Amino acid sequence: MTKALFLTVLLSFAFSAQLSAQESPFPKGKVATVDNHTGTVWLSELSKADDVFDFNVAHATFAPGAKLDWHIHPGGQILMITEGTGYYQEKDKPVQIVHKGDVIKCAPGIAHWHGATPDSTFTYVAVSPTQKGETKWLQRVTDEEYRSADPSRIRKKTIRSEAQKLRDGVNL
Repeated sequence: MTKALFLTVLLSFAFSAQLSAQESPFPKGKVATVDNHTGTVWLSELSKADDVFDFNVAHATFAPGAKLDWHIHPGGQILMITEGTGYYQEKDKPVQIVHKGDVIKCAPGIAHWHGATPDSTFTYVAVSPTQKGETKWLQRVTDEEYRSADPSRIRKKTIRSEAQKLRDGVNL
């Protein structure tokens, strides 16, 4: 119950702050130096897993065109998009365009990648459970895979957040 309350408070803070201000309430972080992405990515660890909370919370910002390599989260991951426009793709599925306010549930054990579009920065808060192990990094996203994300070549449907559906008057 404590974990659920903490996550609810964190999510409420993240999205209410984003709706009321143009700038993120979280630090941009440091440029990532690990070899699991292309382009410039800033990362700020907001909360590390401990004896009470078994998940990490991080804030990531991608420069236009930056992207993570293909990877797997053994315990899954939730991405809450707080700024910009990005791409999200699971293995053998079409690329999806994601926007500020969208929430992505990366299923446990599913290979995927995410990153910024060529013309936009892309920022999110990530919640990653740790009990099933660390992220498994795979191969780089090829130029062809990234170019296949061109909006004129992919399906028109984009991920829409529950908040966007409510704003549009769609019943959930």
